[in-house]
Amino acid sequence: RVVEAKSPLAVVIPTRGSEFSMELRNGDFSWHDFLDRANSLKGKEFVAVEQPGEAFTNILFSSGTTGEPKAIPWTNITPLKAAEDAWCHLDIRKGDVVSWPTNLGWMMGPWLVYASLINGASMALYNGSPLGSGFAKFVQDAKVTMLGVIPSIVRSWKSANSTSGYDWSTIRCFGSTGEASNVDEYLWLMGRALYKPVIEYCGGTEIGGGFITGSLLQPQSLAAFSTPAMCCSLFILDEEGHPIPQDVPGMGELALGPIMFGASITLLNADHYDVYFKGMPVYNGKVLRRHGDVFERTAKGYYHAHGRADDTMNLGGIKVSSVEIERLCNGVDSSILETAAIGVPPSGGGPEQLVVAVVFKNPSTTTQDLHQLRISFNSALQKKLNPLFRVSRVVSLPSLPRTASNKVMRRVLRQQLSENNQSSKI
Repeated sequence: RVVEAKSPLAVVIPTRGSEFSMELRNGDFSWHDFLDRANSLKGKEFVAVEQPGEAFTNILFSSGTTGEPKAIPWTNITPLKAAEDAWCHLDIRKGDVVSWPTNLGWMMGPWLVYASLINGASMALYNGSPLGSGFAKFVQDAKVTMLGVIPSIVRSWKSANSTSGYDWSTIRCFGSTGEASNVDEYLWLMGRALYKPVIEYCGGTEIGGGFITGSLLQPQSLAAFSTPAMCCSLFILDEEGHPIPQDVPGMGELALGPIMFGASITLLNADHYDVYFKGMPVYNGKVLRRHGDVFERTAKGYYHAHGRADDTMNLGGIKVSSVEIERLCNGVDSSILETAAIGVPPSGGGPEQLVVAVVFKNPSTTTQDLHQLRISFNSALQKKLNPLFRVSRVVSLPSLPRTASNKVMRRVLRQQLSENNQSSKI
């Protein structure tokens, strides 16, 4: 496998054990040449070079759903966005020790570098899986003061009791991002550190940080956001695509104010305007920026995330399109006519669960073993798409709801399955 930065100057990096041949473009150089150049610079003093604010610092790729992953440049301004979020919302400052299990392929990797070091804090980097007791001991020994998590990690800690016996009293607050949180799991997490608060943080690679989050200066509600991030403005759109008043509760697709400090201004492999602004409503003379999540603003002023507005799901912090899952599921059994993959939030809150609705070729089919079908779906998805994906439930339907133009209405299915989840708990 080859990881290639799609930029005027790129480094071609082979992964361990890979075999590849690629013709280097003008200005590119191989990974081995890069290492040789880096080694030749040891002991030399680096001199700062003045660059404009829009100069690139690094290039990240979005996860990609129905199309190619977007190549998103971060500029000289983006590190300041990460640092301001950390200072303003997570209270990261000089003397802090910050740990957030991540890697440089996910935006939280470079975010961690900028958010900690620019604010005078230290990074605590653990080499290995963060799921076991070894990481819990590392947090204790490193005297971590701000610990970042994703809900899936917390669930694993709670299930295996990985943190038992370790002292996390140095933690001043937690940060959480990547997927929807669960109230009970996060109450348990707070208990590991003398009930220090959890600051929810939601953003994107193209934002350079968060657009909605929490604050230590406001009362917080578990698994909820309390405020737009500094320098960001939020708009919840009604069914006609118009922003609802800022002080009115409601739910709809989230749009962002077009002026955001540190947000992307260009893409390397797509038209930035078409992706983020084309077809969006105008507010006070300015076109709003598309993000694609559905958000709810409550009567008390808190915000809850309700997944993607399009046909994209967030499974364990990984965005994936319904179409990719359905393409694999359709080929699992010859009796299947079509499938619809839906991300359904559990009744108690938390990350979306993958539910697959199946329509069989023979409408009178009643002998299908849905449990065995679920096992087959899981096997196909984990082998061919992602080993972390898991179908939680399979339901049989006589047909799928469709629009007049024959498009599957997954939102309708999501609503129906969510209501069934609620009813089964009553």
